Amino acid sequence: MKVILIEDVKTLGKKGQIVDINDGYARNFVLPKKLGVEATAKNINDLKLQKANEEKRAKELQAQAQAFADMIKEKPVTVTIRTGEGGRVFGSVSTKEIASAFRTQLQVEIDKKKLQLEEPIRSLGVFRVPYRVHPKVTAELVVKVTEA
Repeated sequence: MKVILIEDVKTLGKKGQIVDINDGYARNFVLPKKLGVEATAKNINDLKLQKANEEKRAKELQAQAQAFADMIKEKPVTVTIRTGEGGRVFGSVSTKEIASAFRTQLQVEIDKKKLQLEEPIRSLGVFRVPYRVHPKVTAELVVKVTEA
């Protein structure tokens, strides 16, 4: 019997796959537990429409992410840090400070967990910080670190 899987089944396959399994296994396990539906012409057509809709939605999300990335990468943000004699920096600038600076200066809400800062910034200057907006879209944010 051919079955379209509704959920991932460890021994059979992933969600959305059409698999050929024994009739008894399908009637006694897969169908009653709502792990899959019988692969009729209507169900196969519904699956195709659902996949096309998911692809369209994914493209729209990626386009929105790209537009957001283009909007925020053009605008630099300034973060101040305390310094001592000779320009020596006290402390560092972390993702939390960068996110709050974007919130206050540009009124743009960004997630500090998506900032890919390898280590906190411990000097003055202009830095480019990668920001992962979408799994396929990364923006380069410009952060200017000045003394307070």
